[in-house]
Amino acid sequence: MASSSLQEITQLLVAWRNGDETAMDQLMPFVYDELRRIAHRHLRKERRGHTLQTSALINEAYLRLQGYRRVKWKERAQFFAASAALMRRILVEYGRARVRVKRGGKEQPISLDTSSISIPDSVNSEDLFIEVLALDEAMTRLEALQPRKGKVVELHFFAGMGKEEIASVLDVHVNTVDRDLVFSRAWLRRELSR
Repeated sequence: MASSSLQEITQLLVAWRNGDETAMDQLMPFVYDELRRIAHRHLRKERRGHTLQTSALINEAYLRLQGYRRVKWKERAQFFAASAALMRRILVEYGRARVRVKRGGKEQPISLDTSSISIPDSVNSEDLFIEVLALDEAMTRLEALQPRKGKVVELHFFAGMGKEEIASVLDVHVNTVDRDLVFSRAWLRRELSR
């Protein structure tokens, strides 16, 4: 993305926060491709045949972003992190609704490797909803106990940000991000194995 586009994104975020009703609509053409990539990344971790489509996830996140107007946006990465968090919540709510309809199933562990959160191939598609809920509950506990570590996991695994970008958004050193990811992987593995 060109630096002029990056500047324009930041300017539109500031204008939106300051009450410009049209700024969010002007922002979308600049950020849509990245939001699509984030949504696709989220949906790739869902069961095959998931009924929520990429565009529907983006649209729902867009609608919910309207409530984020007063956020003091530092940069575009913060906006994408908030978007990724919203998409995660939308998918969890969707999963909870499905589980209410279809109770039961055996939980399978979720593998946390060094580059992504992956779902084992052996997981039954009906059980995957329960897995997503278990991961969300573990993430919620991590965020409550260690807010920065929870944010690092969310930005890395769910928003797809690199370590340098996360360090910039959270205003910490890259080594801190590395340590947080090592700790968080181990902590989440332990929580999900229970």
